[in-house]
Amino acid sequence: MTPHEDRWRGKPVVDPPSRPAPTRRLPGTARYALIRIATALLQTAFVLVAVFTLTSLLPGDSVDAVLGEQGTPEQQRLARADLGLDEPVGTRFVHWVTDVGRADLGTSSVTGLPVTDEIAGRFAATAVLAGAALAILVPLALALGVLTGLREGSVGDRVLNASALALHAVPEFVLGLLLTAWLSVGLGLLPATSAGLRGAEILTDPAALVLPVGVLIARQLCDLARQIRIGVAAQVAGPAVRHLRLLGLPERTVVLRHVLPGCLAPAVQQLARCVDGLLGGTVIVESLFAVGGLGTGFVESVQDRDIPAVQGYALLFAVTALTVSLLADLAVARLTPQREGRA
Repeated sequence: MTPHEDRWRGKPVVDPPSRPAPTRRLPGTARYALIRIATALLQTAFVLVAVFTLTSLLPGDSVDAVLGEQGTPEQQRLARADLGLDEPVGTRFVHWVTDVGRADLGTSSVTGLPVTDEIAGRFAATAVLAGAALAILVPLALALGVLTGLREGSVGDRVLNASALALHAVPEFVLGLLLTAWLSVGLGLLPATSAGLRGAEILTDPAALVLPVGVLIARQLCDLARQIRIGVAAQVAGPAVRHLRLLGLPERTVVLRHVLPGCLAPAVQQLARCVDGLLGGTVIVESLFAVGGLGTGFVESVQDRDIPAVQGYALLFAVTALTVSLLADLAVARLTPQREGRA
């Protein structure tokens, strides 16, 4: 800084200090995405520990299930040594995590087959069931939510709210039994199970999908439709929509271009929760209707005390739920620019 004489005032003036060059920062959405991905990785690490710990606490093991009471102590000792069950818990955990990192979920202690092969063989049936459920859930919930939101307080709106409360009070397996007794046993309209159909073979008998898909989406449909209905009703009651209507814009344009975009962020979050519900529902629905999918495989593994298979199924379900939640949060961050300032 060099003082110089102000020729008008006769006073020394000091040059202002030079400001440092501004540091370049990532956009808010990008920072939030990095933070959210790092959080998901930490959650995945926690899931690895939780899955291994909880499965290790299960009573008995696959040796007890295979040998039963006929196995001698020596046979049980040799079998546990062969399966690595005699090693310390910490050592088994390190070996398991290392194998998971190589996409190796181990070998089933009951069937002797790789767990990844068993999961792959059952994946098609669950994918068909979940895909059909989502293909019906999303457009139907969107239609119901928009129609009832635009007509808040109407008969359809009250029916939707009452149906949501009723379905939440009825467990999924009870709903499945009631529908089976009515539509299959009583009226003979639909097959009661899909037993005998493996993997994508279930597509050869679409009628066998009606009851499983109906039970699977019943509760999720009401939840998602109600969330969309709340958002639509809030947007319609706002001053912006009233002003657009006064300007004479067509109702279709108002709804599609101004009402729905404001409902997307909470609807995406609710959809992620619905996907979590579908994951849990597949375990019940597949067992109830004899669908040979991942849910049925998980239940059978627990019954057989097949610890490697139980760990593989549990890890798959947990990581899928975390991935869906991550994608939903990133989509919400993209749909709500104001979030950038909070990232």
